Amino acid sequence: MKNRLRIFVLSIIAFFCISSCEKKEQLPNIVLIMADDMGYECLGCYGSTEYQTPNLDKLAAGGIRFEHCYSQPLCTPSRVKIMTGQYNFRNYEDFGYLNPNQKTFANLLKDAGYATCIAGKWQLNGLNRNNPGNQDVNRPYHFGFDEYCLWQLHHQRKDGERYADPLITQNGKVLPRNSELYGPQIFADYICDFIDRKADNPFFVYYPMVLVHDPFVPTPDSPEWIDSARRYENDTAYFSDMVAYTDKIIGQLETKLRQKGILENTLFIFTGDNGTGRAIFSSTVSGVLQGGKGLTINTGNRVPLIVSWPAKMKGKRISDAMISFADFLPTFCEIAGINPELYATDGKSLVPFISGKDEKNQSEIFIHYAPRWGSRNHNRWVMNQEYKLYRDGSFFNTTTDILEEKPLTTLSEAEQNLKEKFQNILNEKEKEFPFHLNDTTFVINP
Repeated sequence: MKNRLRIFVLSIIAFFCISSCEKKEQLPNIVLIMADDMGYECLGCYGSTEYQTPNLDKLAAGGIRFEHCYSQPLCTPSRVKIMTGQYNFRNYEDFGYLNPNQKTFANLLKDAGYATCIAGKWQLNGLNRNNPGNQDVNRPYHFGFDEYCLWQLHHQRKDGERYADPLITQNGKVLPRNSELYGPQIFADYICDFIDRKADNPFFVYYPMVLVHDPFVPTPDSPEWIDSARRYENDTAYFSDMVAYTDKIIGQLETKLRQKGILENTLFIFTGDNGTGRAIFSSTVSGVLQGGKGLTINTGNRVPLIVSWPAKMKGKRISDAMISFADFLPTFCEIAGINPELYATDGKSLVPFISGKDEKNQSEIFIHYAPRWGSRNHNRWVMNQEYKLYRDGSFFNTTTDILEEKPLTTLSEAEQNLKEKFQNILNEKEKEFPFHLNDTTFVINP
């Protein structure tokens, strides 16, 4: 009788252990890659005729290409928004800074059992205005990352660049510098090593790339790299090489996931933090486009968004849904089974789009932009795929007036109704957080 009871108890324990393991195995890995200063027009699948992006184009051909993903027009506002899932008026305080009181998607995923890693560009310790804790090399751990390999953690850009001879901090230690080393490759190799070590359990990789931000310099695949003196040569002519190297890294990471046999159950996402730098003019099927980084026109914050998850989606899909950078955190939380009561977000999960169950949800988005950097103007607006209404009443058709030079004055009935709808949203946000509470005259210290 005792033996039977023992066998019964052990069977129950084994059942729950197996069930728990199966549940853990069903959680997908998540890889989020965010290029630096790469607008939508830089990818072949979005109409580029100038740059070589075969790996990204292949990724789009097997997944979802979102036509209307909008970041913030500048890097730190985008980084804070994507990591916390909230409008900038809630928690964006300063350029180059994320308040330690905030909870990020890495905190939530780590608590849900994910191994977490970040590699690439940090720029969130508050170095620019000497915020408290700006030399804290443990800050990435605080924000939920188990390990890191980062540029501009506790050193400013003037102390060392990100490309040749990079100044990189890895898990609390500054790596030896060498002009033969190339920062983007160091980050990619570190992520591949992380995947090797964590392939048996769910993991989250956040790769905020340093490519393709200026300086526009040769890559190891550029002929000029052979001459060590030319590795620091800043010329927009090298931008195409930098785009190509970005694409090469995408291929490297996808190959690693495939080799480990985990590509099928990996949510693989590629996007950009803001529009392309304004020094760059790109040839596309629609003509030549100038980068709009920092500007509120669509070339300032319309970015690529490619989502691949082979286990859940097959074949190419194109979505016209309006996507905001607030949407990533709730997406990851839903996928990981995290209780919505554990986090606050202004975004909506993309799972309905990924699953193909809902393509009509979220027809407009609200953006609040107060970068507190240089003399850039603060603003807020509501937009959909064709129209945009600013807080000052300026109303544009962004498909026919991409530079927003001709505010609409004579409106059709449909346009008038849409403008009123957008204005109601702006009024609601004004009640929630009055625009004048932003310090619109703020200029960062030189």
